[in-house]
Amino acid sequence: MPVEIKMPALSPTMEEGTLAKWLVKEGDTVKSGDLMAEIETDKATMEFEAVDEGVIGKILVAEGTDNVKVGTVIATLLADGESASEAAPAPKAAVEKKPAAAPAPAPTPAQPAAAAAPAPAPKTDGERIKASPLARRLAAEQSIDLATLTGSGPNGRIVKADLDGAKAGAAPAAPAAAPVASAAPAPAPAPKPATIPDIPHEATKLSNVRKTIARRLTESKQTVPHIYLTVDIRLDALLKLRGDLNAGLAARGVKLSVNDLIIKALAVSLIQVPKCNVMFTPDQLISFSRADISVAVSTPSGLITPIITGADSKGVAAISTEMKDLATRARDNKLKPEEYQGGTASLSNMGMYGIKQFEAVINPPQGMILAIGAGEKRPYIIDDALGVATVMSATGSFDHRAIDGADGAELMQAFKALVESPLAMLA
Repeated sequence: MPVEIKMPALSPTMEEGTLAKWLVKEGDTVKSGDLMAEIETDKATMEFEAVDEGVIGKILVAEGTDNVKVGTVIATLLADGESASEAAPAPKAAVEKKPAAAPAPAPTPAQPAAAAAPAPAPKTDGERIKASPLARRLAAEQSIDLATLTGSGPNGRIVKADLDGAKAGAAPAAPAAAPVASAAPAPAPAPKPATIPDIPHEATKLSNVRKTIARRLTESKQTVPHIYLTVDIRLDALLKLRGDLNAGLAARGVKLSVNDLIIKALAVSLIQVPKCNVMFTPDQLISFSRADISVAVSTPSGLITPIITGADSKGVAAISTEMKDLATRARDNKLKPEEYQGGTASLSNMGMYGIKQFEAVINPPQGMILAIGAGEKRPYIIDDALGVATVMSATGSFDHRAIDGADGAELMQAFKALVESPLAMLA
């Protein structure tokens, strides 16, 4: 019997993805470990490997298809002796399974209210409700009864999107009116797309990465109370140290950037001021004992934040080498989920574009992000006399639910001290 190849969950939070490209065609022989497809998740494009050995019987989802839910059958794999004709009925039966469950709750004209009650039945498999692990966890946290939901996932499975709808509509439900309301619920008004002016233009479809950036940043500004703290920092000592270190590291082929040293300075600052190395949850404040720095990298598909794990305890040469590798693979969409998911704080540096100062948006559930501006020659008081120094502005954005202003100020003070006396962070 043909083996069903299903849309994989390539990250813990993935509910759907785009089947970007097939790397095999019908009739190709594959073995375990062979690359079969490229799948675009909400963060990156990842390669999907074969688990079983066999021949690709039929490709059921064309490349370029958006919003393919996890668990959807995307192709079939034939074993020895099976033919492609045997594989064809399998997806057909799977598709016909859904309509088979739908007629069960169909109401008779005489009793619409009584017929509406059994609606949740198609979600059960015996006594078990079909739901994704993420949906079960969120339902438990939000006290939502899964038996009251209708699943929109494969074979009626409840997914995260079904819980979002439940949260929006659960509160106003009144017991007396429930049978009538559930028989014909009023659909939520869909947001109207913006009117495109009559100007010559080109329309580009949003990638999953761009959609995720838009959703997460909107949520961050709507739900996280940001507080911004800015300091001006003299860079001359850091630039001199960088020159000395690069001279010594030239034989090893390592060339430090200013950003590499700033990553190290932020990580050490977070260990010195642990009240800022935190994450806010609805009922807990999580304090981290290690500084994992998410560094913003611009890619053709959008912004992504690969992580320097344990940056507080790594040497600057190791940070530099690791950062170059992560940035290169980020631009090629080759990062693994564990390389960009997590982190205890973020760093965004726009100094290379000549940006003097800016305020970055926090990357939830992290508690802070540091925005770095350009180093430039400015008038500066040196030893009580007016002089000229290379100065940069750094702005910390802090989640005010988790980090008080005084604690944020202490972190900025520690960061400034380390950059202006950089030997301290190498000790």
